[in-house]
Amino acid sequence: MDGGVISILEALAVFVAAVSGALAGRQKGMDWFGMFVLGLITGTGGGALRSVLIGDVPPVVLRDPVYVLVALGATVVAVTAGRFWGRIRRVVSVVDAVSLGIFVTIGIRISQTHGLAWWACLCLGVVTATFGGVLRDIARAEVPLIFRREIYATACIAGGLVLLGLDAMGVPEMVGVGVTLVLVTSIRLLAIRYALNESSE
Repeated sequence: MDGGVISILEALAVFVAAVSGALAGRQKGMDWFGMFVLGLITGTGGGALRSVLIGDVPPVVLRDPVYVLVALGATVVAVTAGRFWGRIRRVVSVVDAVSLGIFVTIGIRISQTHGLAWWACLCLGVVTATFGGVLRDIARAEVPLIFRREIYATACIAGGLVLLGLDAMGVPEMVGVGVTLVLVTSIRLLAIRYALNESSE
């Protein structure tokens, strides 16, 4: 995948995840600064850990200020529009689901550029997608979703395996990416809609 496309997708995913984090902070009664910090770590935490694990340091969030600006913009959106989104049931989880599919794809693609084995790429895809949410929930004094019986990491693993499988079959790259984005997001949203969890799989 072209580096420019990856950067655009990552900025989009950071924005969506940062909105999720900022809204989560709003639910806990945080002020705008607390919402910004929570949005920033939600949007960039997974990518930062991935960068450290593959030796790409310092992480891009510390090299490029655009991600801080994206998180700031997401905070503004959450502050100004949060009162409307607050009426939507489990809005934070729904918004978070959108970023999962993007992040797992980005994590796998960046890991592939470093020549890692397929299983390592899958692991780093899941890390990229979920670790920001882990930090968000810890900061909110909650048990992270990934450590509960929620279908969260499972959606990322399923999407990552499909992406790697489509790559092996020679499917055009953007088709594989599109299928993965839709699959991961759909699995997570269906799990939320029908209150599915690991024990009901």
